[in-house]
Amino acid sequence: MTTITSPAGRLRWTLADGLTLIGRELSRLRQEPGQIIAALLFPIIMVVLFGYVFGSAIQVPGGGDYRAFLMPGLFAMVTFTSVQGVMGRMAADASLGVMDRFRSMPMARLAVPFGHTGADSVVGVPLLAAMAGTGLLVGWQPHRGLLHTVEAFLLLMLMRYALSWVGVYVGLVAKNEQMVTGPPQRRIGSPVEDGDTTVMRARALVVGGVGVGAVVAERCGTAARSAGAAGRSPGRGAGRPTG
Repeated sequence: MTTITSPAGRLRWTLADGLTLIGRELSRLRQEPGQIIAALLFPIIMVVLFGYVFGSAIQVPGGGDYRAFLMPGLFAMVTFTSVQGVMGRMAADASLGVMDRFRSMPMARLAVPFGHTGADSVVGVPLLAAMAGTGLLVGWQPHRGLLHTVEAFLLLMLMRYALSWVGVYVGLVAKNEQMVTGPPQRRIGSPVEDGDTTVMRARALVVGGVGVGAVVAERCGTAARSAGAAGRSPGRGAGRPTG
């Protein structure tokens, strides 16, 4: 096996292996489309909920548009919460023995974290684009021009990339996916499956509400009849002669 000693050769070796692992992470997402759909829908729902539903009811002190303050906060929130996904994937590879297999292969050691962070940055681009497009639809408008807006988005991507390295470190230290992401939950399936589950839960709530309403109505009717009977009894007894 040829040993690469020059810094330029090591850099090319690391980049080549890192690009391969970026492709691995993206192929993993393609095999689980539910995660992509959920990752795209969550920021869109947040923008529509807080920008369109609540935005008209919230007044900014001193005047101004509420969405001008909302959208930067949502951009920062989504950027910061992305670190949890990197922690989970890194901890899963460490706990399942994937990292040990990588160590036994002739590949650069920095390629693994480079692959995780690079894949997270690639996924972050369409997420920010979807949020920005939804924000424009609900009435958000950048006020500093196109150049400053692009610089702001580049700063968000740089912050996301830096936070992904923090997630890589925490995932390697924890080596337990449940420790960094919480208890295991049901995997996100297809949109049809999730829709059926939502409909079934809604039907259960409706049926349960109807049943509770029937019981309450029956109890109220029984109480009313008892009160009426109790109210009529003294009246009948008062007209009877005593002695």
